[in-house]
Amino acid sequence: MSKPQVLVVDDDRQICRALLVGLTKQGYDVQLATSGEEALDLAVEAPPGLILLDLGLPGMSGVDVCRELRQWSRVPIIVLSAQGEDRTKVAALDSGADDYLTKPFGLEELFAHMRAVLRRTKDEAASPVLLNGALRLDHAAHAVTLDGQPVSLTRTQYELLRYLMAHAGKLVTYRALIAAVWGPNYEGDDTRNLRVFIAQLRRKIESDPTAPSYILTMSGVGYRFRPEP
Repeated sequence: MSKPQVLVVDDDRQICRALLVGLTKQGYDVQLATSGEEALDLAVEAPPGLILLDLGLPGMSGVDVCRELRQWSRVPIIVLSAQGEDRTKVAALDSGADDYLTKPFGLEELFAHMRAVLRRTKDEAASPVLLNGALRLDHAAHAVTLDGQPVSLTRTQYELLRYLMAHAGKLVTYRALIAAVWGPNYEGDDTRNLRVFIAQLRRKIESDPTAPSYILTMSGVGYRFRPEP
């Protein structure tokens, strides 16, 4: 059975070289990224089977990378954490990372963590394309179609739809949706504003916005995106 492609995200070129050599010897196909922005681009262009993510990146932090990936992907993520970064490490795990290793670490220890994570996640590496019935969201192209026809969405409408589709079948609370779209530091819990955007989105994707078939309201709690039967 072939081994998954691994995306290594670290701005330390020495570590990148060491991981490239070690992982290649183990039969892994390896991609390298030295910034969060580059990592996200690569994850969209050629979705990896596993990501090794350093937290101390220049510019976009490892925590932000993890949070962004989890908007549309379930690819396994192992955080690489320097000593003394416990608070940031916990934040990365809370943002969706599957495991972590504290630097420095040995290659055999890393390989063991990789095998364990891949077993737990059953080698599920998500695609940047989300499908639900006639509705299709292509994150790489930043495009949405319904029955093959393009749907014009604002940035906020797009982010709401992407998050709901990525969590199809699950109850998404108002608070979780607001944090995902407007950011975890968004002040307040403006559910009225959220309802306005949801109503606008329904008018664009629902055949009957008054009796929605995609975005269902869980009264007083949040929304659930109905998965394709």
